[in-house]
Amino acid sequence: MSELTTIARPYAKAAFEFAVDNNAVADWNNMLEFAAQVASNEQVLSYVSSKASEEQAEIFISVCAEQINEYGQNLIKVLAENGRLIALPAVAELFTEFKAEYDKEIDVDITSATELAVNQQEALVSALEKRFSRKIKLNCSVDETLVGGLVVKAGDNVIDGSIRGKLDRLATTLQS
Repeated sequence: MSELTTIARPYAKAAFEFAVDNNAVADWNNMLEFAAQVASNEQVLSYVSSKASEEQAEIFISVCAEQINEYGQNLIKVLAENGRLIALPAVAELFTEFKAEYDKEIDVDITSATELAVNQQEALVSALEKRFSRKIKLNCSVDETLVGGLVVKAGDNVIDGSIRGKLDRLATTLQS
C-alpha cells in the first residue's frame, strides 16, 4: 500500500491544489470518492486493465458518467496514460487527508467503557478543540473491557485514560 501512496501523492496534491485554486474542494472530494469506488470494483478494474490507455480512460469516464466533471476526466486520462488507475483509491484517500488538514479538522476516535451521553460528547469536543486547535469530528465506540474511563485516538496521539490501561501500566511497573 505504501507504494500506491507514493504513486498517488503527486496526483492527489495536484488535484487538491487545483481544487483550492478553484474553490471546489468539496466537489473534488466527492468526485474522487466516487471514482475511487469505481476503481475499487474488481470487475471494472479487470475489464479496464485489458484495454489500451486511451480506451481505459474512455471506459472509466463513461462508467462515472456525470459524477465527474471535465477536470476530473482530465485527471482520469492522465492516470490512465501513466498506467496509474489502480492508484485512484489512494489518490482519493490522500485528497481527503489534505482536505481535513486544509479545513483544520481531525477525526478523533473515542473508546469508552459505557456509551457517552450527548453532554459528555459535547464537553469532549470542546476540550479536544482547545487541545488540538482544530474542529473535531468525533467517532465514539464502546469497549466494556476498559472497565472505566476513555481511550482517545487523534491522529498519532493516543491518550489512554482507561482503568484497564492504568492497571496494565501498574502491572508493568511492578514486574520491572
